[in-house]
Amino acid sequence: MDDLDQELLSALRHNARAPVSSLAAMTGASRATVAARIDRLVANGTITSFTIRTGHETRAAGVRAIVMIEVLGKLADKVADQLRGLPQVRALHSTNGKWDFIAELEDRDLVSFDETLRRIRLIDGINTTETNILLKTRKTSF
Repeated sequence: MDDLDQELLSALRHNARAPVSSLAAMTGASRATVAARIDRLVANGTITSFTIRTGHETRAAGVRAIVMIEVLGKLADKVADQLRGLPQVRALHSTNGKWDFIAELEDRDLVSFDETLRRIRLIDGINTTETNILLKTRKTSF
């Protein structure tokens, strides 16, 4: 992957619907080159999808947070299955170090969020958690 590929990926992260002609003008490459590069990035799996994010999606949840989770013994798969079953868990990441999982949560309000945390802490195999409420998103990119 060279600088042109990186520029194209960056531009498409900001606007997945950017026309090839705009991408070509921005990068200084020809339209044919830009189209061929995008096709190659799709074919080799670097780009797996084109999508949109709406402002509504980021504002719909009244409370957003990350929860770091430590699991007892060899219960990680069982814990992960239960966490994936909670609709408030938007993403679940396994990690190394102190925490076994990091869960991204979204809930409608603090009362509901408190109940979600209670349910998470009652999952058999979870030893301890640490929660951080997200106050303001300063950058998103995928």
